[in-house]
Amino acid sequence: MSNQPKEKKLLWYNLAFMAFSTVWGFNNVINGFSEYGGLRAILAWLLIFAVYFVPYTLMVGELGSAFKEEGGGVSAWVAKTIGPNVAYMAGWTYWVVHMPYISQKPNSTVIAASWAIFQNNSVSQMNTRLMALVCLALFLIAVLIASRGMSILKKLSSFAGISVFIMSMLYIVMMLAAPAITGAKTLDIKWSVETFLPTFDSRFFLNLSILVLAVGGCEKVSPYVNKMKDPAKDFSKGMITLAAMVAACAVLGTIAMGMMFDSNNIPKDLMTNGAYYAFQQVGEYYHIGNTLVIVYAIVNVISQFAVMVLSIDAPLRILLGTADETRIPKALYKQNKYGAYTNGNILITVIVSILIVLPVLGIQNIDNLVRWLVKINSVCMPLRYLWVFTAYIALKKAGEKFSAEYRFTKNKGLGMFFGGWCFFVTAFACVMGIYSSDPFELTLNIITPIALVGLGFIMPVFAKRSLKKQG
Repeated sequence: MSNQPKEKKLLWYNLAFMAFSTVWGFNNVINGFSEYGGLRAILAWLLIFAVYFVPYTLMVGELGSAFKEEGGGVSAWVAKTIGPNVAYMAGWTYWVVHMPYISQKPNSTVIAASWAIFQNNSVSQMNTRLMALVCLALFLIAVLIASRGMSILKKLSSFAGISVFIMSMLYIVMMLAAPAITGAKTLDIKWSVETFLPTFDSRFFLNLSILVLAVGGCEKVSPYVNKMKDPAKDFSKGMITLAAMVAACAVLGTIAMGMMFDSNNIPKDLMTNGAYYAFQQVGEYYHIGNTLVIVYAIVNVISQFAVMVLSIDAPLRILLGTADETRIPKALYKQNKYGAYTNGNILITVIVSILIVLPVLGIQNIDNLVRWLVKINSVCMPLRYLWVFTAYIALKKAGEKFSAEYRFTKNKGLGMFFGGWCFFVTAFACVMGIYSSDPFELTLNIITPIALVGLGFIMPVFAKRSLKKQG
């Protein structure tokens, strides 16, 4: 008999909590409140959860269960269901959409540092070109650290991320309880249909990508499907619990914001400073001054910088681990003594540096810059979700070729319909998110995703030339 301890199986609520911290963040509440008319964001959140998030999570569960031995994630799913060429583009998309994401992190770090030091919104008055120079310097430091493989950042990132998450939950509880505990005079919410009913106009659909971005990323928990005690029953229960938890946080968080900010007069700098305004105001209600805003700002500085470093390294490793030298030039596989991919980091440095510097040539206001960074991320990042739904459609089309302990639906046609529906919603949101009334921003919104994804078609050409030179 083996003396090895039996692996502990996950229960449905274990998975729900793991996925929750992966998917949800406080900034989602801020962005939704800002772009969807304050309290009117509640119905928008509930709609996206019902028609998109729930089927999305359940499809991910079936894919994870069907390909439990595959460690490559989405690109491995596509490789098994369609083929290596398409899988390469899936892997490339997953990697390259992190470039706008990485370019946003120095900006968020500077904003958090400013609040930690000055405890006010003075960062909004900063010159955008000066911001770009500071962000570029921070990014280059992050690249240097990533190239030296400092593992302590993983622990630091985890600690800071959990701290930010806990404080976000704390804000909701403290804000909702403030009137009863401290007698704080908050804004009165008129509980009527007019208060909560969004206007289903062009702006509603133009900002849909922000909602899609907020609820994406649950494919990260797919490897845990088959580690559950009863995948067939417990996964769906865990994911529906996840949806309920996220919905509760979105609704209660929006209500808490509505008690603080007038839905008909939302501050223009809410995306920049909203989270810090929130903690500052709660601190005033509880007579503890700026303690909360300083703590939140400090852990956010650590979190944003650490995530930036990890996002330089981890996605690149996934790409190079799932591709080969027929599609990625051999030069990108060069590693230094720390195991970091030196030429890969150089490529990231070039792309991200352009994304940091180029926007400030036409965007002259920090608040507008922050809004653009959120929008360009909401256009680019969900492109990777398209491959999840592509893999799921191919999985259902294959019928019984692949076995899975957990199935979202056993019906082939229904499964393909849900995969197609989520693919359509994602693609529609990304396309609509491109629009901007500002010609410069519109140009950037069009060029950026096309250039990033298009580079993936050029890489195999360079790879073939490299192989020819080697004989």
